[in-house]
Amino acid sequence: MSLARILIYTGLALVALGILVAAGGKLPFRLGGLPGDIAIHTRNGSFYFPVVTCIVISVLLTVVLRLFR
Repeated sequence: MSLARILIYTGLALVALGILVAAGGKLPFRLGGLPGDIAIHTRNGSFYFPVVTCIVISVLLTVVLRLFR
């Protein structure tokens, strides 16, 4: 695969990601608040690690990339 095609595909992926981020509040689902995500709140600060969200995104990306391969 040539460098030009890699850059084109990367650019298209970034545009699609930008559209999803821009329309994120209007989507019927919300990633980042799933059961299983770790959220610790103390009086000095808070810590949030989206474990289940990362797994869901990983599975979705794996399926999409397998379809295009």
